[in-house]
Amino acid sequence: MPDTPPRVLEARTTYKGRIFDAVVERIQMPGRERSFEAELVRHARSVGIAAMPTDDSLILVRQYRHAVNGWMWELPAGSVDPGEDVERAARRECHEELGLIAETVERLGELVPLPGYCSERMTFFRISEPREPRRGDPEAHQDEDEDIEAATFTLADVRRMLRSGEIQDMKTAAVLMLLEE
Repeated sequence: MPDTPPRVLEARTTYKGRIFDAVVERIQMPGRERSFEAELVRHARSVGIAAMPTDDSLILVRQYRHAVNGWMWELPAGSVDPGEDVERAARRECHEELGLIAETVERLGELVPLPGYCSERMTFFRISEPREPRRGDPEAHQDEDEDIEAATFTLADVRRMLRSGEIQDMKTAAVLMLLEE
């Protein structure tokens, strides 16, 4: 299989949003006569945070996800703001979504959640022993669309919840693999 990338013959943005753009591109693959259209989501970089009060516990958030019409337990995550460093974004998301301050932050890895149609790259971080805010720490602000409940689970409980289908979020499953090092 050749490593030569395909040529983009034409691109048009069909939707421009705050978090992602929808794009249709006409693609010509190397060695092929016919071109095809690819429907793509151009998504901002993102971070997923494994906030771990202890070595065997993980804080998850429960929030409503309209795309699947339901409430889901999942790993806290969020988009990286333009010009923002991924570690700074992880610290900010910990504060915004959990109301906690990230002291020790360790990069676990980076994954592409939906490579078939989405450009998003998610960088995962372990936050060890997150702490309550103190005087002088900035105030946390949640996004307008967030109604978040946070709870701490043992890693064994998170694995059980994944196997039973109680957790269906793929980034939560992925972080368990990254934590096994």
